[in-house]
Amino acid sequence: MTSTPLPTTRPARADAARNYDLLVAAGREAFAEHGTDASLEEIARRAGVGIGTLYRRFPNRTALLEAVYVDEIQSVCNRAYGFADELGPYDALAAWLRSFVDYSVSKKSLAGELTVALGKDSEFFTACKTNVRDAGELLLEAAKADGSVRPELQLMDILRLVGGITMGRDMSREQAGRLLEIVLAGLRA
Repeated sequence: MTSTPLPTTRPARADAARNYDLLVAAGREAFAEHGTDASLEEIARRAGVGIGTLYRRFPNRTALLEAVYVDEIQSVCNRAYGFADELGPYDALAAWLRSFVDYSVSKKSLAGELTVALGKDSEFFTACKTNVRDAGELLLEAAKADGSVRPELQLMDILRLVGGITMGRDMSREQAGRLLEIVLAGLRA
């Protein structure tokens, strides 16, 4: 299955790619610890590069947030394909939904900040959603084909349920996990 090109790309030149990866990793850590208002100077320091290098690659905070978000979305999609290769159809779908909930619970502020900056219907979010949908459809269709889930299920319905679980302001990972298990039980054929 081919994925839609994501809206940010890693540079090809080796030194630029290394700095990009270092900045995205440092950004992910800093945003997780301090929220989306984390200091860009601190992110550059964590990455071991100067602030000029950060601004050459990411001209503003939103550009860095986009890169971190895309990296995370790509990871969500990659997990779907990995689960499809390693597990049976239902187990692959369930494992992916569990990882999706865990990701969503921990990344609310990042998505919220980008939604404000770009708009929920932006090309950026459309490309990200397309990739997630393609990965999820692969798993759902395999589970339908082997009869382990109900045939009338639609991925967008499942993702809306999962999204509803993660929208709670004070939702813990544990509570989100319990709620997801209720949803998973309802998917069974």
